[in-house]
Amino acid sequence: MSGTNSPEAVKKLLENMQSDLRALSLECKKKFPPVKEAAESGIIKVKTIAARNTEILAALKENSSEVVQPFLMGCGTKEPKITQLCLAAIQRLMSHEVVSETAAGNIINMLWQLMENSLEELKLLQTVLVLLTTNTVVHDESLSKAIVLCFRLHFTKDNITNNTAAATVRQVVTVVFERMVAEDERHRDIIEQPVLVQGNSNRRSVSTLKPCAKDAYMLFQDLCQLVNADAPYWLVGMTEMTRTFGLELLESVLNDFPQVFLQHQEFSFLLKERVCPLVIKLFSPNIKFRQGSGSSSSPAPVEKPYFPICMRLLRVVSVLIKQFYSLLVTECEIFLSLLVKFLDADKPQWLRAVAVESIHRLCVQPQLLRSFCQSYDMKQHSTKVFRDIVNALGSFIQSLFLVPPTGNPATTNQAGNNNSGGPVSAPANSGMLGIGGGVTLLPAFEYRGTWIPILTITVQGSAKATYLEMLDKVEPPTIPEGYAMSVAFHCLLDLVRGITSMIEGELGEVETECQTTTEAASSPTQSSEQQELQSTSDQMDKEIVSRAVWEEMVNACWCGLLAALSLLLDASTDEAATENILKAELTMAALCGRLGLVTSRDAFITAICKAYSIQGQSVMMISPSSESHQQVVAVGQPLAVQPQGTVMLTSKNIQCMRTLLNLAHCHGAVLGTSWQLVLATLQHLVWILGLKPSSGGALKPGRAVEGPSTVLTTAVMTDLPVISNILSRLFESSQYLDDVSLHHLINALCSLSLEAMDMAYGNNKEPSLFAVAKLLETGLVNMHRIEILWRPLTGHLLEVCQHPNSRMREWGAEALTSLIKAGLTFNHDPPLSQNQRLQLLLLNPLKEMSSINHPDIRLKQLECVLQILQSQGDSLGPGWPLVLGVMGAIRNDQGESLIRTAFQCLQLVVTDFLPTMPCTCLQIVVDVAGSFGLHNQELNISLTSIGLLWNISDYFFQRGETIEKELNKEEAAQQKQAEEKGVVLNRPFHPAPPFDCLWLCLYAKLGELCVDPRPAVRKSAGQTLFSTIGAHGTLLQHSTWHTVIWKVLFHLLDRVRESSTTADKEKIESGGGNILIHHSRDTAEKQWAETWVLTLAGVARIFNTRRYLLQPLGDFSRAWDVLLDHIQSAALSKNNEVSLAALKSFQEILQIVSPIRDSDKPETPPVVNVPVPVLIGSISGPGLSRPFVRTDSVGERLGRYSSSEPPTVTDELEDLNLWWAAWNTWYRIGSESTKPPVTFDKLTFIPSQPFLTALIQIFPALYQHIKTGFNMDDLQKLGVILHSAVSVPISSDASPFILPSYTEAVLTSLQEAVLTALDVLQKAICVGPENMQIMYPAIFDQLLAFVEFSCKPPQYGQLETKHIANAKYNQAEWVALNYVPFAERSLEVVVDLYQKTACHKAVVNEKVLQNIIKTLRVPLSLKYSCPSESTWKLAVSSLLKVLSIGLPVARQHASSGKFDSMWPELANTFEDFLFTKSIPPDNLSIQEFQRNESIDVEVVQLISTEILPYANFIPKEFVGQIMTMLNKGSIHSQSSSFTEAEIDIRLREEFSKMCFETLLQFSFSNKVTTPQEGYISRMALSVLLKRSQDVLHRYIEDERLSGKCPLPRQQVTEIIFVLKAVSTLIDSLKKTQPENVDGNTWAQVIALYPTLVECITCSSAEVCSALKEALVPFKDFMQPPASKVQNGES
Repeated sequence: MSGTNSPEAVKKLLENMQSDLRALSLECKKKFPPVKEAAESGIIKVKTIAARNTEILAALKENSSEVVQPFLMGCGTKEPKITQLCLAAIQRLMSHEVVSETAAGNIINMLWQLMENSLEELKLLQTVLVLLTTNTVVHDESLSKAIVLCFRLHFTKDNITNNTAAATVRQVVTVVFERMVAEDERHRDIIEQPVLVQGNSNRRSVSTLKPCAKDAYMLFQDLCQLVNADAPYWLVGMTEMTRTFGLELLESVLNDFPQVFLQHQEFSFLLKERVCPLVIKLFSPNIKFRQGSGSSSSPAPVEKPYFPICMRLLRVVSVLIKQFYSLLVTECEIFLSLLVKFLDADKPQWLRAVAVESIHRLCVQPQLLRSFCQSYDMKQHSTKVFRDIVNALGSFIQSLFLVPPTGNPATTNQAGNNNSGGPVSAPANSGMLGIGGGVTLLPAFEYRGTWIPILTITVQGSAKATYLEMLDKVEPPTIPEGYAMSVAFHCLLDLVRGITSMIEGELGEVETECQTTTEAASSPTQSSEQQELQSTSDQMDKEIVSRAVWEEMVNACWCGLLAALSLLLDASTDEAATENILKAELTMAALCGRLGLVTSRDAFITAICKAYSIQGQSVMMISPSSESHQQVVAVGQPLAVQPQGTVMLTSKNIQCMRTLLNLAHCHGAVLGTSWQLVLATLQHLVWILGLKPSSGGALKPGRAVEGPSTVLTTAVMTDLPVISNILSRLFESSQYLDDVSLHHLINALCSLSLEAMDMAYGNNKEPSLFAVAKLLETGLVNMHRIEILWRPLTGHLLEVCQHPNSRMREWGAEALTSLIKAGLTFNHDPPLSQNQRLQLLLLNPLKEMSSINHPDIRLKQLECVLQILQSQGDSLGPGWPLVLGVMGAIRNDQGESLIRTAFQCLQLVVTDFLPTMPCTCLQIVVDVAGSFGLHNQELNISLTSIGLLWNISDYFFQRGETIEKELNKEEAAQQKQAEEKGVVLNRPFHPAPPFDCLWLCLYAKLGELCVDPRPAVRKSAGQTLFSTIGAHGTLLQHSTWHTVIWKVLFHLLDRVRESSTTADKEKIESGGGNILIHHSRDTAEKQWAETWVLTLAGVARIFNTRRYLLQPLGDFSRAWDVLLDHIQSAALSKNNEVSLAALKSFQEILQIVSPIRDSDKPETPPVVNVPVPVLIGSISGPGLSRPFVRTDSVGERLGRYSSSEPPTVTDELEDLNLWWAAWNTWYRIGSESTKPPVTFDKLTFIPSQPFLTALIQIFPALYQHIKTGFNMDDLQKLGVILHSAVSVPISSDASPFILPSYTEAVLTSLQEAVLTALDVLQKAICVGPENMQIMYPAIFDQLLAFVEFSCKPPQYGQLETKHIANAKYNQAEWVALNYVPFAERSLEVVVDLYQKTACHKAVVNEKVLQNIIKTLRVPLSLKYSCPSESTWKLAVSSLLKVLSIGLPVARQHASSGKFDSMWPELANTFEDFLFTKSIPPDNLSIQEFQRNESIDVEVVQLISTEILPYANFIPKEFVGQIMTMLNKGSIHSQSSSFTEAEIDIRLREEFSKMCFETLLQFSFSNKVTTPQEGYISRMALSVLLKRSQDVLHRYIEDERLSGKCPLPRQQVTEIIFVLKAVSTLIDSLKKTQPENVDGNTWAQVIALYPTLVECITCSSAEVCSALKEALVPFKDFMQPPASKVQNGES
């Protein structure tokens, strides 16, 4: 109190006291002298004290009784002015604390007297107050007297006094207790053991209390007594007291000084024993009272509840519960039960209102509620108080809606009206305030026609009561409508807020503690471990206890809360109220979620969701005039299988929606299975608002949903982006959920999506894509832990992809592919390259999509692959097989665009990514590329894919070494694994090394493409296959070639052959589109033919070029046989193109030079079955060292062959076998192809000329290899083929290209080939050993057969052939060839050959000459009838040549008789030729005639030079025949009568002459002539001469008779001829040996002379010249011939 202690203050006090005393003495001077005196002595006293003491105040206090006395006396005067002055002075003293206890006692006594006299009452109160508040000197009785004084003043007639007194009492009571508190503070350090108080005696208990405490105790005890209407113990002198005031005082003490009661057992005792029973007693009228129950129902009249007391009791109860709950557990249970009862509907309105307010006070104290829960609800056999409170609130709210409040009769009627469906007008009075004609809605609840306004009553979180504070009201107030509801509403909200914030706070602490403990526990210190474990377990226990309480609290309250909140939400028409209700439900749901109370959590969430769809699923259209005061913001179709009607969304629904979003966003982690509910509801909203998924799964406002009923107000339209944004953020926040919660979310989305899928079945309406879009969004934001949700996520999306509804599918695929792409591009830790499992996991769904047949899905899949390749291609690694598998999974029937996209991917792979992928995937690339080749949708793709295969092969070739290394490494690893597992490693082409297998796969694929149905593909594939094998085959291991030959090439040949032979012969009209097809390809058969050609040629080429590799393989000869078999079947196919190509291939493989051909080796004809010892080992010479010269780019491969296994030199015998196999094939082809068919029709197949030519041309090359063993049988076979081949006719449409014009003497190439073949043979025989020469005759026979063709073309079966001149070009007729040139050439060959071989034994023995003559006889006898004039001329010249060589041989062998049969043949031939039956053509010119005649002359000359001179060696018959013939020739001219055509006469003058001469010559020359012969010649001469004589005579006669007229031409001719004959005869006779001529003959000759002379007169010049010639020789007869004759005879 430094203010009153300071020297100035003390000085002032002394001055004031003195002045007060002076004033008092002045006032009392007249009337009250004693007082005046006292005052004056007082002044002296004060001065004295001030002078004597340094501590003036203390001294004053000591003497205070004396100092105060004058003033007390002054008060005693009862004079107002004096009294006031005194009281002021006393107060001043008190305020300076200079009043002692005694003085204080005196003062109080004085004040009491004043009070009893009703003087200066306010001043009294003031004085008491100052006295008691400034110091603590007043105790015990004096204190109680002071308090009673105040009470007494409270009950005066004066209102002001009463109120002031009341306030003073309150303050005094407070002071008493404050003193006690202060006293406790002072003694706090001295710890005392409180004495245990036994029994109920309150008296005894007081003794233990300190003075101030004792006062407080006595005071409180008496207050209880007074309220209970009992006499007080301590406050003696109380006259009257009201309960209300007593209760207020009790309340204030209890409220302000709880620690007093809690710390002192004595007080606690009072509380338990006095206060509680009191309260319960006073409550009884309220409990028993029922509103509206008549007095008749109970015998005793029931005391009505009294508002002031009741209200104060409730206040006391509130304090008791709040402050002393721990002391009064049982009592509180009673109080709380009472409170709950007061809410009953049958209690008065005001009672319910104050009860609600009291409950509200409890609701804002969560810790208290928690205690209730612990003390009651969690104990057995105890009232579930907490639950009851909540439920009571709920029932209360419900009752308010059901029972209209009594205080307002108007409403009651209105409620009636509403129920009967009347228009809502009542709320309009109270709830709508008309402002300028518009209507403003008051916030209110409205439910089933009951309309209750919401009043703003309290700040959230504080229970500020209205009616509990109405301490001045005596009558119960009228409660405004809606008040109780509003309070109850706030109770609920505060209850929720309190509980949740408390529990969540504690939960948070527990969690942080747990964290810190675990962190501490994880620290490595050893020593502290024990205690940590201890503390952890303590914490665990603590947490278990706490959790039990929390769960119990929630379990106790959630049902009631939910019921009440749902009802309110339903009824709310105010946005703020709705917001609060939703928030409460949200916080509860979250709390339940955190505590893991699934049922309650789901219930709250369901409530929010239901509220969302209040106007949701209801089909009823809500008209704006109806009772809902909600603004309708959107109208749409419900999301249902059969939507009926429309759905309205009100702003409340949107609010619920926001709450849901909020819930999901902030509390997603605790939603668990409720996600399903939440999402289903969100989905419905999204559906009605028409939000559509866009990229990444975000929902954007799309076009309005189908259905005309969708209407969105602008308010919602502007909100849409916000809602869409919140939705996206909601799913983005899923990245903060823990794994389990995330799984719940995913599961919920999946099942939601399944529902949407079910709905979308069977119709193509727009499906709900919400779930799919959000699955995508969730996946994208959780990429960092994608592994844990990938399987359920993608598994479900794959199901969506298979949905029949296209929109649904499309989004399923969109989501799936987006996820895969995002997953691959995401920056994982560790990166994907080091986490192969994850990479495969990510790519797996892409593969799974391949099993879906919808093309749109597959297109998405492929586009995804393409994008992955473009972005990730370099880092796919182990994912390659999956990616390639996707491309390869495209089937043929899946449409062009799919195949095209897939193919694009493949092209990208082949062009860019082969080097980056593991080598083990290369085989897959090959397979995939191959499979595209087989797709028949798009030819270009197939062709390009073949190109890709070529590129791939190129890549293999360039990177061969690295690929091989890597594959071998991989193979070794797999082998090891397989061995460990005990299984056999299985891969295609197994024994071959892996790199070779790769090649084999490539070849096999190309092989498949070579038999594709489309010709272009086959062609391209074939070319590629053979080019690849050709270019890169050298990379293969030697042993792999075996597989190439058998598994690839021969397999291919078999298939091609099969397809070709069974191909359709139907004509293909056009190649699709506008492509024209050339006639050579217009049937499937012809197209296959091309393939066959290509394949066969390719295989043959490989056999040819790679022979050095193939031959060392074990079964080369078997392969050779198979190849020959293929060549044969192709050659014999009824297709010119194939057969010709087959022969080309045949030629190709025959040009092969055997790897070794030793000159000194014995040649062994394989036909002879004699075992020939072949010493393989001893083969010396260049054989072994011959290097394999390789032109291939990979030379090192060779090193391997040469070093490890030197190529085995193929044994000669085996080699021969190969050639003989070839010969047999050739023979079979030849004999089959040239054999004429049995019947002929239009379609009969006749081999073409080029084919036959090629066939025959093969023989020479082949023969080179087999000549050593070629024998007569083979020659016979050959002959048959040559003959048949030449006989084959030509089809008329081919003839212009093959045949020369008929006049040209040219050979066809076939004919040339045939002759060449024979030529080769003949040359071989010529140089060959002796035993071969027996073949000559056969060759002659063959050639002679050809010679015969000149006159008699060969027949081809029964085929009718036409002469070329008559053939019509465009008809399918067969044209005989012009065989003349061929026959003639053959003839030349015969002559030529005969010239070389005439003397050969075989030629002599086999009567070759006779055959030649016999053959020549035909053309010679035909002469002019020959098809070609040249033929008989050649025949003659050939005959002459042959005879000139052959006759000497014949003469030589005359004795052997080998030529006997030849002579008659020769004679006949001469006869037929010289006297031919054919008539020369009319147009023969003189020159021609003479030339022809000279030929005849040559023949006769030959006879004269080569035959007749050797008559001794020639059979006699033959000579006779010749003579007869010559005779005939010489006579011939005259043998015809004159009437015969003169041509004959004209023709052969020279011939006859020659005959004459020869005849004559030999008639006379031959000494050894038989008499008969001589006779023949003599007779002939005489006949001849006689005829000449006759002719001449006749001529002379006619000449004479004719006079001037010329004779007929033939007569002239005849005479000329005769003249010439005469001259010839004479010539001949001269040349002959004279002794050979008979004298008689001479006589006849000379006898002609006169006749000749007679002819001189003839007029014809011709005759004259002939005559001249005839006469000239007669000059030789001009001398006597006698001597000559004699000489001859001598």
